[in-house]
Formats: sequence, C-alpha cells, structure tokens
Amino acid sequence: MDLSINKNEDHNKLLLSDLRKRFAKVKLGGGEKRIEKHHAKGKMTARERIDYLLDDKNKSIEIGAFAGDGMYKEHGGCPSGGVVVKIGYIMGKQCIVVANDATVKAGAWFPITGKKNLRAQEISIENKLPIIYLVDSAGVYLPMQDEIFPDKEHFGRIFRNNAVMSSMGITQISAIMGSCVAGGAYLPIMSDEAIIVDKTGSIFLAGSYLVKAAIGESIDNQSLGGATTHCEISGVTDYKAKDDKDALDKIKNIVSKIGDFDTAGYNREKAAKPAKDPQEIYGILPRSRAEQYDMQAIIDRLVDNSEFEEYKKGYGQTILTGYARIDGWAVGIIANQRTLVKTKSGEMQFGGVIYSDSADKATRFIANCNQKKIPLVFLQDVTGFMVGSKSEHGGIIKDGAKMVNAVSNSVVPKFTIIIGNSYGAGNYAMCGKAYDPRLIAAWPSANLAVMSGNSAAKVLLQIETASLKKQGEENI
Repeated sequence: MDLSINKNEDHNKLLLSDLRKRFAKVKLGGGEKRIEKHHAKGKMTARERIDYLLDDKNKSIEIGAFAGDGMYKEHGGCPSGGVVVKIGYIMGKQCIVVANDATVKAGAWFPITGKKNLRAQEISIENKLPIIYLVDSAGVYLPMQDEIFPDKEHFGRIFRNNAVMSSMGITQISAIMGSCVAGGAYLPIMSDEAIIVDKTGSIFLAGSYLVKAAIGESIDNQSLGGATTHCEISGVTDYKAKDDKDALDKIKNIVSKIGDFDTAGYNREKAAKPAKDPQEIYGILPRSRAEQYDMQAIIDRLVDNSEFEEYKKGYGQTILTGYARIDGWAVGIIANQRTLVKTKSGEMQFGGVIYSDSADKATRFIANCNQKKIPLVFLQDVTGFMVGSKSEHGGIIKDGAKMVNAVSNSVVPKFTIIIGNSYGAGNYAMCGKAYDPRLIAAWPSANLAVMSGNSAAKVLLQIETASLKKQGEENI
C-alpha cells in the first residue's frame, strides 16, 4: 500500500478524533455540576429532552453544535450557543427541534443564540418542516443586550418569523419547561399550541422582582405565571403537563396527527451503498491542503453504487459536473477537481482553481438541473478563480459572475460540503453560506478564508517591501 495513504489516513482520523473530543465537551453544556443541579429540580437537559422526543436519536442531524465555540470567554462561554437544534423524526414525521440549554447561563440568549435560532427557523421555512420549541430560558443576556436587541436579524426577528410561518401553514409547537420571560414569552404563545410543565414552567412579561419594583405588587412566580395560572385563569397555554416527559409525550401525540405536505417532486429510487468503500476517503484526502488528489475518487465513495454520469467530461476539467444518486435521491454534483489537468491545447491547469471554461460548464450544468428539477450538491475544495493577464483578458470576471448568478438564482435545493479549501470568490461560486444552501457542512479538513495563510503572508510581505522602498530603504 502507498505509504502516503497510511499517513493521510492517520492524519484525517486524528482530525476526526479531535473533533469528537471537542463535541463530547460541548455536549456537557454548562458542565456536569450544572447538569446535576438541573436534574435535582426534576428536569431533563436539553439534549435528554430531544433524545426522548425523537424516534431514533441516531437518525438525526444536529445543527450548529459548535456555534459559540470559543466565544464570550469573558462571560463564561456559550457552548452550542446555549441552544441545541436537531432535525429528526417524531412519530415518523420529520421535524426540527429547538431546545434551550438551561445549564448555560440559565438558557439566556447571547447574540449567537439568536443567530442559531433564526437559522433553525430558516431551515423549517425552506423545507416546510414542523418546528418544536422546548423553552427553558432566562431571556436576553443583559450584559450583551445591545448586540441582540435592536437590529433586523436580532431577537425580534424570531417572533416575526413565528407569524410568517403560521401564515405558511408550518406547524409550531412549544413546551414551556422552565423560565420564559419578557419578550421571549411571545415565542411559545405565537406557536400553534403551547404546553407548560407544572411547577417548573413559568411564563410572564415581567418576573416577581420586576413586578414588585414596577407596581409594588408582591407575588411569587408560579402564582404570577405558572401552569395553573395560564391553563386555568389566563388561557394563555393549552395543555398542562406534570413533568418533562409528560410534556414531551403530549408533543408526540400532537405531531402524530399532523397531515402531510405535498411532496417536493424530486426523483428518488431505492438507496444503495457506494460500490467503493467510504472509509478509504481517509487515505485519499491529503494531509496538506496544498497537495493534489483526485476528487473523482471522493465522489465514487459518496454516491449510490459509485455511479457518476459526468457532464462535459473533457471540458473545463478543474470542475467536475455530473448526475448521481445519494441515498436514492437524484442529484447534480458540482465539485472542484484537485488534480493538475492538461487541456487538449496542451495547457496545464491547476487543480482547485476555477478557470473560465470550468465556470462556463458549471453555469450551464446548474441551469440544466434547475430545468429538470434536480437538487444540487457542491463539493468545495477551491482556492479561487484563476488570476493573471491571460485570465483577465479572457474575461474570467465575466464568466465567474455568470456562475455566481446561476448559483444565486437556482430554485432547486442546494447542499454544500466543504471538503478542503474554501477561499475568496471560489466560496461564493461554489455556493457558500451567503448563497442559501439548505444545509452546509464542513469536514475536519476544511479551511475558510479570503485566501490561504501562505498567500496572505506573501501579499503582506510585498506590500511592506514596497512601502519600505518608497521610504528610501533600498537594502531589504
């Protein structure tokens, strides 16, 4: 066996191992001591609630597990953005579940928490998925309220989305399983149905301390806004649950009655495993992001039966385009080829770089997939568009703009996998986050930046050299 394959495999498996270790830490939320305190109150954690709700926790996708990773250290950190989001099946129906993690600052909303919640709603809207909110939050994290309150994509957008989603017929169900205060109280009550857990759940615009300060009334939180108050007096909530599991069982019962949406109409056959072993990807993907490899070998280990019908195979070879199936679904794949290729004119083209001909090919292929209603899968390992006088004179900006235009106006679902590099305008053309992929995932080998660290260093060195020369420094 090629020695480099073994070294590649060791390197990539170490990356994955490191990622799993970090994830294990993230899953603890605010830490073991806070989890113990949470359990002592008779409450399940956010992750325990979601796992109990889902038919099979292993057949779910977590969204933004590393959101907030390394952020807000001066405030004690915010693992997973203080909220756990998963797509999975409840009573056989695909849903998205959003659960506040009360072990992280009592479930308070940091700026990243708001961003992650908005992303969950966006996924629900785009895919017409019922959304379940498991509410247990102290509200906006006040020391940072200026970064989450006033702008368009801030806290208030959540409630605007609640209303829009209702008008679209997207089911929203909320369970109030802890605190739910101030503006945050609108989220569960703007849902279609709201459940509240007796004795641990509470919902009010202002808590007992603020009520005392504002109007002088002395009252405890449960009398003010507990389950009995809102189920029997105000009528704000629809169901009273005796504990967390009872609330989650009620959600399951409600979801089991939901009717189906019209199917999206995308083509699907019986799923098949790749003919080539996906485990071999560890050895194929090089340790260095600058090294070359054959993207076709990656595709062969991702698609059903390893069957890939390549479009315009001999043209624009630094991008691979073609039809395949993934889990039975028909897809159009657009992937950056990472090997050095030779054109029929004898010109050598660098792998991972988008040339005019490859941009033109991808643009045409995107149009074809839209015409035939075939979802698109982008496999990114791109350093950007080709530069230099020859490319500029050949209209690389024009051809790149056409590709970006095609990606922007595509109406079929788009999915993006960042395998390696994702630099500069290459990120845009290959459907980066700004171009609305339904889901975007990054492998442990992924790098996202305006340019590589090596290129940035060289550019900065040249700028500094030129600046010193202007100042009369000749011997540099």
